[in-house]
Amino acid sequence: MATISVSFDDEYVEVTEDGRVTRHPFSSPEAFAAVSRAWIRVGFDNKYVYGFTWLGRPILQLPEDLVRIQEVVYRVRPDVIVETGIAHGGSLIFYAGLCRAMGQGRVIGIDVEIRPHNRAAIEAHELFELIEMVEGSSVSPEVVARVAASIGPSERALVILDSNHTKEHVLAELRAYAPLVGTGCYLVAADGGIMSAAAGAPLAREDWSWNNPRAAVAEFLEANEDFVLDPPVPVFNEGSISEGVSYWSGGWLRRVG
Repeated sequence: MATISVSFDDEYVEVTEDGRVTRHPFSSPEAFAAVSRAWIRVGFDNKYVYGFTWLGRPILQLPEDLVRIQEVVYRVRPDVIVETGIAHGGSLIFYAGLCRAMGQGRVIGIDVEIRPHNRAAIEAHELFELIEMVEGSSVSPEVVARVAASIGPSERALVILDSNHTKEHVLAELRAYAPLVGTGCYLVAADGGIMSAAAGAPLAREDWSWNNPRAAVAEFLEANEDFVLDPPVPVFNEGSISEGVSYWSGGWLRRVG
């Protein structure tokens, strides 16, 4: 893991990485990127994303990732949003709310274990009529077949992979769910960016530098010409920042064929 330190005053941001020092004017995009890199790492160490709910359910996501996926969902308008990894259900509620607002779409959530209190809370939610939950391993043939059977032949699906984040598991998910993704829709492998950035941190593991969703995406793309790495760009941007602050960097795949 690289050794990085960031210091700043109201004139410059100074970054030291493995002994090499760079300085950026405080108000520059480069300074924003450097401070954001440090902020996202510190946020990970302090479980920053564990402090939010969406319409009453805990949602373990970085807020900027939610805003960006919202832009993508509204632009693509999928008929079905599939998410692997349910946890407390906040993301399912978030996606179901987008579908309700658009007047189109529904959500399928998959988890190897849906804890009874989480299931009860999701089933009692106002948006549950737009949600289907499937319990089982996201890569088991039975679960994949059940999800595929729930998607009509003319329906376009967008898929977010947010369960077990090992390279092996995510690669298996990419291969299993890629056929369900509609042309122009996205297949998103979440959290690869933060895992590679936090490798070796107190709450992380050393092997996260390679054992992460970004590595799975890279291997998947080598054998799949139907998808391209295509991170979403802001549809509205009057600022000078072109690269956002994200846990999901390196995980956005768009189907082109």
